Amino acid sequence: MSNDAERGFWEQNARRYDASMLLLGGPIPKAAQLTANAVRGAGRVLEVACGTGLFTDALAPVVGELVATDYAEAMVQRTQARLGDLTNVRFMRRDVMALDDSDGVFDAVVASNVLHLLPDLVGGLAAIRRVLRPGGLLIAPTYCHDQTALSRLASSVLGVLSLPAHRRFSLDSLVSAIEAANLTVSQSELVPGLLPIGFVLAARPQSGDTTQDDVDAPIV
Repeated sequence: MSNDAERGFWEQNARRYDASMLLLGGPIPKAAQLTANAVRGAGRVLEVACGTGLFTDALAPVVGELVATDYAEAMVQRTQARLGDLTNVRFMRRDVMALDDSDGVFDAVVASNVLHLLPDLVGGLAAIRRVLRPGGLLIAPTYCHDQTALSRLASSVLGVLSLPAHRRFSLDSLVSAIEAANLTVSQSELVPGLLPIGFVLAARPQSGDTTQDDVDAPIV
């Protein structure tokens, strides 16, 4: 799929998204709770690929400010319709591959079920890492299509249905990809389901690769 075709897929399927997630075995509620626990108390949080707000709903009560984004306008609209009364959440259409925030302005980035969809995983992780402050957290619950024989079968069926996945992770390969982006993984676990979710918590290193711009970047 081209980038435009992929975006069109999510625009057209936003209204069916929640039902399709249930068909994948129901790992999202536990993954959302793990994510909320990991980010609890963070001041400023960016959520990329918020979808219809399944994770947004769990995150908003435990953080200071949440910027909930998706590159499909229909997804953002559904999330805002569902959670628009939350005073600490801003909703906007944005592409993780084109973040225009200053360096180091977020305490945490939540990237739920999106890394396997990125056409340029290295570039996407670099963009996320750039906007994290030193010591800031990446929380990346991600479908692991290549974890079990059953998940591989389910993934094959989804491929026939044109779900635009660019890679099929196991938990180990997901951790390796995040570590290759110079992020330090402190927690990884598998949330069972037809397509299990690999929950990974990582951090941008506090020192050793920090530039002066990283140190001086304001959190505004």
